[in-house]
Amino acid sequence: MIDEIHLQYPFMGRRRIRTELIKKGHNVNCKRLVRIMREMGIGAIYPKSKTTLANKAYKIYPYLLRDIEVTYPNQAWAIGITYIPMAKGFLYLVAIIDWYSHG
Repeated sequence: MIDEIHLQYPFMGRRRIRTELIKKGHNVNCKRLVRIMREMGIGAIYPKSKTTLANKAYKIYPYLLRDIEVTYPNQAWAIGITYIPMAKGFLYLVAIIDWYSHG
């Protein structure tokens, strides 16, 4: 039953698989379910965070503002970008700031 649920819904973790099993009339303990899933080698499939893994093929550029003091407007700018998932699609949010007025 666990394998059937996992094949149908590979994104489900142990909690949702347990809920599906209960709906089908099989009351199973969470610890036992985790053990069985581990033995079967199955788990939820979802995008894992890989933000800290550096790619050795890319050049690392030096931080150019390390020893510079920003003393007037328009001397140094910074930009930030983030991804925001929406109900239908996604959105990119971009912020541009002046380091002088950031303070």
